[in-house]
Amino acid sequence: MDSGPVAVHETVAGLERVHFAYNEFTLDERARITLEQNAVFMRKNPALKVIIEGHCDERGSDEYNLALGERRAVAARNYLVSLGIASERLSIISYGEEKPLVTEANEAAWAKNRRAEFKAVR
Repeated sequence: MDSGPVAVHETVAGLERVHFAYNEFTLDERARITLEQNAVFMRKNPALKVIIEGHCDERGSDEYNLALGERRAVAARNYLVSLGIASERLSIISYGEEKPLVTEANEAAWAKNRRAEFKAVR
């Protein structure tokens, strides 16, 4: 049974990921600057709709990391909305620890995995 077209999420050059401190979902200064640059890009591309993916490192339970990933995605979305990006253009999903950028188990790898990614919805 065909349920219609499947949304494809793809990375967009011009939208940069933001990273988070361990066990945090607050945006630091560097993350806010990156999100401000993402907002500029989105203003220049008004038809672009974005899904914000929340990610965590491997530490913590699956349930905890899914919730933390969601809080990270929400924090990024809320900041973009505060910068004038329409909330209808932004959706969120949490992957918790399911999609690491780096598979090693050390602080440098974990720091890269604690992030929010921005993908175009096509």
